[in-house]
Amino acid sequence: MTTSLSTVVIVGGHGQIALHLTRILSSAGTAVIGTIRNPAQAADIEAAGGTAAIVDLENDSAEDLAKVLNGADAVVFSAGAGPGSTAERKRTVDYGGAVLTADAAAIAGVSRLVQISAIRVEEPLPEGTEPVWAAYVIAKRDADHYVRDTSLDWTILRPGRLTNEPATGNVVLGEDLESAEITREDVAATVAHVLDDPSTIHKTLDVVNA
Repeated sequence: MTTSLSTVVIVGGHGQIALHLTRILSSAGTAVIGTIRNPAQAADIEAAGGTAAIVDLENDSAEDLAKVLNGADAVVFSAGAGPGSTAERKRTVDYGGAVLTADAAAIAGVSRLVQISAIRVEEPLPEGTEPVWAAYVIAKRDADHYVRDTSLDWTILRPGRLTNEPATGNVVLGEDLESAEITREDVAATVAHVLDDPSTIHKTLDVVNA
């Protein structure tokens, strides 16, 4: 791929999608900075072609993160509390981290933001939904609403059910799609595409494999 972006910051740089994205962007000549909380993860980011920056989304300030974002062309929010985490951490990472990223981008003057969310988070939760899953869905939904209310040049990308299969290259990107699976590598490739596509600004887009 070709890109006009010289530097991209990925918040949540050690996630699987983030590492795929780091490889894609760095191979196209873009400098990638991936934020991590655990310094032991730096080697994985470096192996993918990026540079690690230590940021704790649950304890650092927007000003702290803005220092990492200074001079970047775009930022990707790809962080999440991950499997096995509590409902409380879904709120502090999946929602709070997104808020922190949007606020830091505004402070740093980085207008382009792509936020990775999840498909169907706007739908009402069925009665009796497992509490941690409910907290995850609500956190993603509220994070999307927060970003849409900013003046940033945002795109919200909502993947379907994630798999670790190899990339297919067969991707459907659009609004109000039926839920389906998509590989993490295909999500990363889609993020790389929309980052440099002004037509996706101020759009909330679902993405699934065809």
